Amino acid sequence: QLQASGGGLVQPGGSLRVSCAASGSIFSVNKMGWYRQAPGKQRELVATITSGGVTKYADSVKGRFTISRDNDKNAVYLQMNRLKPEDTAVYYCNLVIVTLEYWGQGTQVTVSS
Repeated sequence: QLQASGGGLVQPGGSLRVSCAASGSIFSVNKMGWYRQAPGKQRELVATITSGGVTKYADSVKGRFTISRDNDKNAVYLQMNRLKPEDTAVYYCNLVIVTLEYWGQGTQVTVSS
């Protein structure tokens, strides 16, 4: 089970950090990440990070968002800086272990003045 937290309302230009933790023990080789879905749009990749620390970012968030993880806690974090109104979406945590994929319940991030 993936439990996400940390969403909320922030003004444009502000920062927010979302967190996600996987309960129980998981296979050590895996990939964790964040996706988001805005109203009326498809879910899209935001950032992913492998258990070895290799990261991948969507072009729209490069230089503003930073993904990190704590393997001991089976947790992944997304630090979001210089937020824009177009970052408003429900953010979903994702875990991939070989061919198995798991999703968290989503946390709302709203960027508005």
